[in-house]
Amino acid sequence: MSQYNAPIRDMQFVMRELAGLDEVMQLPGNEEVSADLVDAILEEADKFASGVLAPLNWTGDQEGAKWNNGEVATAPGWKDAYTQFAESGWTALPCDPEYGGQGLPKLLATAVMEMWKSANMAFSLCPMLTSGAIEALMLRGTDEQKNLYLPKMIAGEWTGTMNLTEPNAGSDLAAVRTKAEPQGDGTYKIFGQKIFITYGEHDLTDNIIHLVLARLPDAPEGVKGISLFVVPKFMVNADGSLGARNDVHCVSIEHKLGIHASPTAVLAFGDKGGAIGTLVGEPNRGLEYMFIMMNEARFAVGMEGLALSERSYQHALQYAKDRIQGTDAGVRGGPKVNILHHADVRRLLMNMKSKTEAMRALAYVVGAAFDKAHHHADEAVRAQNQAFVDLMIPVVKGWCTENSIDVTSDGVQVHGGMGFIEETGAAQHFRDSRITTIYEGTTAIQANDLIGRKIARENGATVGAVVKMMRAVEAEVAGVQDEAFAAIARALGKGIAAVEEAVAYILATYSQDIKAASVGSVPFLKLLGIVAGGWQMARAALVAKRKLEAGEGDAGFCKAKIVTARFYADHVLAQAGGLAYTVVNGAPGALELTEELF
Repeated sequence: MSQYNAPIRDMQFVMRELAGLDEVMQLPGNEEVSADLVDAILEEADKFASGVLAPLNWTGDQEGAKWNNGEVATAPGWKDAYTQFAESGWTALPCDPEYGGQGLPKLLATAVMEMWKSANMAFSLCPMLTSGAIEALMLRGTDEQKNLYLPKMIAGEWTGTMNLTEPNAGSDLAAVRTKAEPQGDGTYKIFGQKIFITYGEHDLTDNIIHLVLARLPDAPEGVKGISLFVVPKFMVNADGSLGARNDVHCVSIEHKLGIHASPTAVLAFGDKGGAIGTLVGEPNRGLEYMFIMMNEARFAVGMEGLALSERSYQHALQYAKDRIQGTDAGVRGGPKVNILHHADVRRLLMNMKSKTEAMRALAYVVGAAFDKAHHHADEAVRAQNQAFVDLMIPVVKGWCTENSIDVTSDGVQVHGGMGFIEETGAAQHFRDSRITTIYEGTTAIQANDLIGRKIARENGATVGAVVKMMRAVEAEVAGVQDEAFAAIARALGKGIAAVEEAVAYILATYSQDIKAASVGSVPFLKLLGIVAGGWQMARAALVAKRKLEAGEGDAGFCKAKIVTARFYADHVLAQAGGLAYTVVNGAPGALELTEELF
């Protein structure tokens, strides 16, 4: 089985040179955060990820979670690992100190999150959902709800879930039919069934706090009639102790392609008289509140795409160094060499490496923008960064996860026939990655959000501002007298032009023919991701060149940054023009067939 070691050097480079760690550390509330503290946390997280979580990844996949008469047992070693995870304070990293959190920057939490997800994606899903539930309660919960639930959730003593999907609803939340009946004492009885509830039942903690979408008796139809409720597995007494078992039960868990150790539950609410819940915020605003959780979760799922790509790359690279097969091309009778000598294996590995580094750079830059959007002293700067975050959330989620399927598939390919054998471990990364493009809204849902709410609704204002920043980097790269930088500048310039062409089409078409615009939504999301990634890779190459000229840092690392940016330009950015063509011209072929001709 493959080992995992966090790519701390690249993480530090991206945090400091691209995401602006120094600026983040100067934000209000971060006064006690130092570069030394950040490095120490990254090192400790690496130890936990590689030493505790990574060894459970393969065994958890093989053992899976087990359901028995409503109870769910997690894979061997899971409970001990979670107890260590919580006791070490990892659940509290970015949370509000008022309720026991450490209040550390989102940028740092993003890097640590990547480690958990690379080491053991199935394990990471539990704290991920808990974080989203914490955020929703922090922003919209009553003081009573916050005091009752947040300290235990932030401490990791209790976990959280989000309950949206129903058998009849799928992604169409307007079709949600779970009912909430007021009891006259401030509580509600919840009746209904929810499916695809990650860690909806488990044995890791004593209590699980479910956030549930349901309809009040007088609610209007559609998404405007959905409210949000807190429904604990066990009722909680005023002093924080556990009370009676609530009427929410796990009737089964799903048998899945991957992430076998993560229990995906079917939950029944109210089969024995009604599950007791309390309303979060105002009636009929539940979907709005749930989007708080969903945005957190969408960013985190994008991090899964990055993390699985990193894990798969490490796995494939080690195999390529160890596997001896064939001679160097053009060398007859030469010695046998490892497959890293072979041109296409190098192409595969460089594809994996460059995409992974581009994803990391973009995700961390967005993570830093989260920090500035929430904590910067200047309201205008906060608004600017929030707009950037809102634009990039569907890109991080959609592009990174789509990439992960390609990257982990390349990882299998590097292994050749052994990649198709489960014992090698490469196939697990591929299987696990396949859910990420579906989790928290499919790529098409992300893409429709991107072209509709994030571009057409604001007439392209934020994406236009981003394009200006890209153009500035392009000009700086073009000014470097070097063949590699000339190639990067050419590819980036063409990529930016492709984004501009596609945005112009979306703005001209969306209000007139939404179907035509929507045909190109996923290609556009991929286009924007590829070019945004290229933007960050170009920035990285510029930093690396400056460091080389100044004699700073690791020269080999800096040279590799420039070569990797060149590969990305020639092999990945080069795809931008074709994607723009599809956005602009792809509607007729997709829409003209009548249903009976399919």
